[in-house]
Amino acid sequence: MSELRGYEVLSQAFVAEGVDTMFALLGDANMYWGAIMAQKYGVRVVHARHEHCACAMADGYARHTGKVGVATVTCGPGFTQIMTALTTAARGSIPLVVFAGDSPTSAAWYIQSLELGPLATATGARYLPVKGVDRMLDTVREAFYTARQERLPVVLGVPMDLQKAPFPWGPEYSPSTELMPTEQRPAPDPALVDKLAAMIMESSRPIILAGRGVVRSGAGPALEALAERCGALLATSLFAKGLFDHNRFGIGVAGAYASPLAREEFAACDLLIGVGAGLGHYTTEAGYLYPNAKSVQIDLNPRGLYQGLRIADMHIKADAKAAADALLAKLAARGYSSAGVRTPMLANRIAQMAVRPDAKEFLTAPGTVDPRPAMLELDAAIPKDWTVVSGGAHFAGIAVTHMYGRHAEQVHVINDFGAIGSAFPSAIGIAAARGDGKVLLIEGDGSLMMHIQELETIRRHGIRMLICAVNDGGYGAEVHKFRAQGYDPAPSVHGRGDIASIARGFGLRGENVASLGRFKTLFAAYEQAAQTELWDLHVDDKIPSAPYRRIHFGEV
Repeated sequence: MSELRGYEVLSQAFVAEGVDTMFALLGDANMYWGAIMAQKYGVRVVHARHEHCACAMADGYARHTGKVGVATVTCGPGFTQIMTALTTAARGSIPLVVFAGDSPTSAAWYIQSLELGPLATATGARYLPVKGVDRMLDTVREAFYTARQERLPVVLGVPMDLQKAPFPWGPEYSPSTELMPTEQRPAPDPALVDKLAAMIMESSRPIILAGRGVVRSGAGPALEALAERCGALLATSLFAKGLFDHNRFGIGVAGAYASPLAREEFAACDLLIGVGAGLGHYTTEAGYLYPNAKSVQIDLNPRGLYQGLRIADMHIKADAKAAADALLAKLAARGYSSAGVRTPMLANRIAQMAVRPDAKEFLTAPGTVDPRPAMLELDAAIPKDWTVVSGGAHFAGIAVTHMYGRHAEQVHVINDFGAIGSAFPSAIGIAAARGDGKVLLIEGDGSLMMHIQELETIRRHGIRMLICAVNDGGYGAEVHKFRAQGYDPAPSVHGRGDIASIARGFGLRGENVASLGRFKTLFAAYEQAAQTELWDLHVDDKIPSAPYRRIHFGEV
């Protein structure tokens, strides 16, 4: 029996951790391990064309499945490429393990040598170096444990020579899943429950604002029951979009993407209860969204100070569902219930806002469409059981506010780091996880072109998804900001390229869309086809989103 090598034992450990899919760009420092993962253990390996994309694909895979995403890159310049994707995952609390091949420990000089640790930790990720063969398996276990338990990306640095070194011991491995603490729902302090119940009973216009922690906790129904008992309206952060769309008194996303109606209600709010939400700058508009309200934060990790802001007047450290159940029980025990501002008239106004979120009229240039009715039409054409992924550039202010009625678990806005160019590879990871073609990516033309080469990855691996490129011929955010300040936007205009033809050049389907009324027919054709399709939506570049008109043009 031949002696095992380090990379063989490492691959066995990853498989024992439940890894059946990973995203890779192979080089000298990870190629043997990556090859054996696929060839010996049957792990599905999606080979990206760029390291950033491999990491972002693993991020998307983790967002959709709830599992630990796995990516692998080589050392030095292979590793430096993933800084943006790692930061995005860290800001989004996404569990990842990145197998980063490292330069050999025994080499006096190596051209791709680079200290991985400082770069990894600067992104907010954890760095765990494999320092010797004897601790190799322990370090892998710690990487997966940390990713799972702390919900963050972990970089596993594995030197080339240690991967090739003989492994003299047996390959027995106990996966991190055997060490995970029992799942728990930390209960709130009863004294604080009493205090918050009293605040609710004194309030006349409460709003419950739910974040991503509510989605993860499964606390949505409990919060709806609480809101019904105390007459509260329901809102979400951007990252929990869709959670309350089915509720007659759900007023949508808070903050920069809030509707005019929601902004009215927040301005009048006298008690804001943030649950599982960071309550940072964008969600609260730096604290100015609800200036007259007392504020309470319920979270597993409440913060008194976050993003330079004083977050709340009171903090309750608890699981979202446990806190909602406790509050509901306390109010019921006190015999309290209130309709608050929940009237049929308000419910009708909320419903009308969903039908036409932005009513301002604009003329469109020939050969282009108004992106707002186009997004409404797109939303109507795509079934509600699909996963929708959006980038975070200017167009998102229209996409996010004009798509309605989707489960929060199936909506992903990739904007945790404010980085354009990340939604496309994330959507590929989600599409690889779903495997049924029911993924819609909405991305800007500039963002999409940053990693357009991954269209070839999609074709090569037979991944099926639908892409709508919102093509305004430039970097729309900068174009509108230039115009708002009276500057010529030419530096941010690159021309409306034919992205549909580019898709066809990669062997995929592509359609130019320059008029309304086409999405239903195009979707039917996509359903019949067996491959990815890109819709190149030509939009007028002189129509700012409602958030941009308010923030940058001063529109009331």
